[in-house]
Amino acid sequence: MFLAKVVGTVVATQKDPKLAGLKLLLVQHLSLDLEPTKSFVVAADSVGSGTGEVVVCATGSSARLTEVTDKLPVDAVIMAIVDTLEINGAIKYSKSPEAASVKS
Repeated sequence: MFLAKVVGTVVATQKDPKLAGLKLLLVQHLSLDLEPTKSFVVAADSVGSGTGEVVVCATGSSARLTEVTDKLPVDAVIMAIVDTLEINGAIKYSKSPEAASVKS
């Protein structure tokens, strides 16, 4: 699993029929300091995430284990939207503006 930020949408009119209705998003890997890396991946969205959100992704065979992607031909999936990231007791990220004001 890895942290990423949704940076775009991928539209493909020609695709495997098993992928019909599945939203594909472009995600950029993040470091633990939430700094973007140079690595990107196209991931199937299983949780309704959107551009700008920090998400948790899985790749490989694990990407096919969500309810939405079960047995589908995907190699990366967004499986969670991050609300808060805490490292060693310090809040490094919060989706909520209230918690962000107490960010260490």
